[in-house]
Amino acid sequence: MRSGRDAGVMAVRPPHGVQSEIRGLSSELDDENYEFLRRLIYSESRIHLGSDKRALVASRLAKRLRELRIGSFDAYCELLRSNEGVEERRHLVDRISTNHTQFFREMKHFDFIRDRVIPSWQTRKGSATGVLRVWSAACSSGEEPYSLAIFLAEHLAPSARAAWQIEASDISTRILEKASTGIYPADRVNGMRHDWLQRHFQKGVGEWSGSFRVKDSLRDRVRFHHLNLLEPNYPFQQPFQLILCRNVMIYFDRATQESLVSYLSRWLEPGGFLMVGHSESLSGIHHGLNLVQPAIYQKPAP
Repeated sequence: MRSGRDAGVMAVRPPHGVQSEIRGLSSELDDENYEFLRRLIYSESRIHLGSDKRALVASRLAKRLRELRIGSFDAYCELLRSNEGVEERRHLVDRISTNHTQFFREMKHFDFIRDRVIPSWQTRKGSATGVLRVWSAACSSGEEPYSLAIFLAEHLAPSARAAWQIEASDISTRILEKASTGIYPADRVNGMRHDWLQRHFQKGVGEWSGSFRVKDSLRDRVRFHHLNLLEPNYPFQQPFQLILCRNVMIYFDRATQESLVSYLSRWLEPGGFLMVGHSESLSGIHHGLNLVQPAIYQKPAP
């Protein structure tokens, strides 16, 4: 198996006069720098970081500073303020927006897909016509869209010639590069049904021993897009029967949450479903969707 390399990490250089301290950061993330980073991250991504996220931000940026050979947060913030720092702002959002994920996370959602989404689509479209379109709107390193692909491959009978397509998007270009390879260490697929693992993954050998790659037949069903969900010129042509946007809104303030749900709703087919994370709720914001069960909403049919 071959995988693309993470390129360009040294493409951005500190502005003239910035000193490098490779052995460790020369200063902690103080109030002034954290406030600057917090505001910049919000303007670039609408991610809202409270005062309790300072340690998280410092931890996620520490490796990036070492890559750039920058020894302090003062110097890093100087870079971000400079003309040379425009590209670095993308890397900043990459590091902050990457979230933990896993295969078949929140399994109750997949049970709902089996019991409600698929039958609803088959009733409206017929089991052998139309296309079941699903969007993983914050796909991170790919576990969610590949889980969806596995699940649909297992629950839509080939004899019915059911057509389905999965779109996957994320704001982080770095994490999308990883997702598109479909390669995961063995501990990331532990717990998956053994027969599903055999049917849908290749086991690595040689230098790839201990890794698994999603088979091409499944990867071809997933299309990845670099996308900021708060910039609603989405690159799609048709609406979706199902959109998953899980564990994303917890990072946004109320006004941003309302805008996001409005944008996503426009891309739901009437009768289609929106899934959010189990720790999220649309309570208190205007959205026009019907609550089906906790964390699952449906767009009213005409």
